[in-house]
Amino acid sequence: EEQTEDKNSTECSKPGTMDLKFTSSRKYISISVPSKSQAMSPHIKSVDDVVVLGINLSKFSKPAQFFICVSGVFMFYLIYGYLQELIFSVEGFKPFGWYLTLVQFGFYSIFGLIELQLIQDKRRRIPGKTYMIIAFLTVGTMGLSNTSLGYLNYPTQVIFKCCKLIPVMIGGVFIQGKRYNIVDVSAALCMSLGLIWFTLADSTVAPNFNLTGVVLISLALCADAVIGNVQEKAMKLHNGSNSEMVLYSYSIGFVYILFGLTCTNGLSPAVTFCSKHPVQTYGYAFLFSLTGYFGISFVLALIKIFGALLAVTVTTGRKAMTIVLSFLFFAKPFTLQYVWSGLLVVLGIFLNVYSKNMDKFELPSLLGLWKKRVEERKSRTLSQTV
Repeated sequence: EEQTEDKNSTECSKPGTMDLKFTSSRKYISISVPSKSQAMSPHIKSVDDVVVLGINLSKFSKPAQFFICVSGVFMFYLIYGYLQELIFSVEGFKPFGWYLTLVQFGFYSIFGLIELQLIQDKRRRIPGKTYMIIAFLTVGTMGLSNTSLGYLNYPTQVIFKCCKLIPVMIGGVFIQGKRYNIVDVSAALCMSLGLIWFTLADSTVAPNFNLTGVVLISLALCADAVIGNVQEKAMKLHNGSNSEMVLYSYSIGFVYILFGLTCTNGLSPAVTFCSKHPVQTYGYAFLFSLTGYFGISFVLALIKIFGALLAVTVTTGRKAMTIVLSFLFFAKPFTLQYVWSGLLVVLGIFLNVYSKNMDKFELPSLLGLWKKRVEERKSRTLSQTV
């Protein structure tokens, strides 16, 4: 009996096994505890996965994840920008920017609910108070941005939205305690100077340049700068999914806008106008919201994987291409100052991308190029002598 007990104690001393032995009998219960190196269940592993439109990005390498996210952002948001300008080109629709935002938030909530039902983990991980703040910032960003199109040309509105790189950096310092190097600061300055130069050119050639639109888009810019950092902090702290973020932030925002339009009596005229032009309003708004939802899913994946600053840099490059397409598809006055200011913005984007990859490559210095040239001459002379 003693030998049997010694044998049992030896088996129970093995790692990963807990022995519960009863004194009244010789039977014992063995409970196995899996080690950290063992694979976890697919349900638990899915918590850390980044899934966008059914694509599990966690299975790809970092460069592949970046390429997929950037391709999705460019493809869907270019269509999004075209449809947005097309909707506001409908005669008489410009005063109803907030109603378009209401319809857009409604579609986003439906899309988010459908996507959330298709994933395994349906629990809400981010607190409700955080979603109320994010929803308020989202309403400010998209509502003021849509409303500003009633006072500004679309390229000017896009250019102002590109300026959020600096507020994002400031928000990163105060909200998340980040620190940026001199290259990031130089990139932000180049972008801002180029965008300001673009705006000044637009104010001289555009017939409908209005300071009210400038105020609206500036407020939207401030909200947009804060929301990226808040989303990044909330998703990393609570490990929330993209579909969860979209569903709760836009559904709460829908309630905010509906309450505001009801109190200001802005709901009835908008419904009356859109009912007379259902295809040009609700039809375009559905496609506009669908492409925007797909685009925001890739943007949230960029924020979760690479951070808010790189996501803003990608969306800024997308906006630059949107401006070019806007001039191609819609008749607008043009000046060469647009080109030079756009090149300055491109320089800022390059500096920002270089800042994110400084550990992978270095720009050659003038002294290094001169030394390399001298060494090539010496080796060439030596080879000729031999």
